[in-house]
Amino acid sequence: MTPHITLRAASRHASPALRLAARTALTLACAVVLAACASGPRDNITLIPADQIAQESSKEGLFTQPLKYKRSKPDCKGECPQIEVDSLVFPGVPILTELVDHALAVMTGTGTEQPQPYGTIQEYEQYFWQTAAARDSTVFSAKARYRSQHLTVIELNTWQYFTGAAHGISATQFLNWDNNARKVLGMADILQPGAHDRYVQALQAAHRRWLATNPDAQRDPAGYDRLWPFQLSENFALTDTGLVVKYDSYQLAPYSHGQPELTIPYSELQGVLKADYLPG
Repeated sequence: MTPHITLRAASRHASPALRLAARTALTLACAVVLAACASGPRDNITLIPADQIAQESSKEGLFTQPLKYKRSKPDCKGECPQIEVDSLVFPGVPILTELVDHALAVMTGTGTEQPQPYGTIQEYEQYFWQTAAARDSTVFSAKARYRSQHLTVIELNTWQYFTGAAHGISATQFLNWDNNARKVLGMADILQPGAHDRYVQALQAAHRRWLATNPDAQRDPAGYDRLWPFQLSENFALTDTGLVVKYDSYQLAPYSHGQPELTIPYSELQGVLKADYLPG
């Protein structure tokens, strides 16, 4: 059965702040809903062993199969609304397949009705055909960002174009899946007690490094900071290079910069992350 997660989906008029709040709620809801699937203590496992850091993580972890298709509104002639799916199926872990499907669906918004009358991509598709304008388009994407014996990190992305808009609207969300405990990891699961402030400091340092590579920020640092100040995010991914924190368009930079990523090396997270989530 698909896990039921009640979440207000961002509408086409939703502000970046609302979409950020929605993603945060999604992460917390996933963690709560799937906690019941935990299989017990992990016996101090190391999720990212040192001897795997230099290897291609895609060769390990949960078995996946691609789910790809592109559809136009049935019986439509001329310009027609379209849906494209480029997602993943986890044959051995059906609850994760269902969670990915559900999470992608609720990352969309096709109107102001709340709560949205769909909880899966299939349900979204039926609603979309009834409400979409001629050039409306939605793309769902899920890819494995990191995989190891103990951890599967999935990057979820949605992109929506609404007829008449200047450009599409994108949203991104990471799901860090503990293969053994069979649950989504939230920030509270990976940080040491009392270490959140140190995480924020490390993220701010990563943001400063990112600004140093940003030509727009370098031309007018004070002006850029007024328009695009640092924002805290807990949309994280445990990867082989460090803790990656990703932002939606318009959160840290103009639309032309896409979805910025900040990377915190594990060397800067000693004493911040729990030992299970550090190479070693």
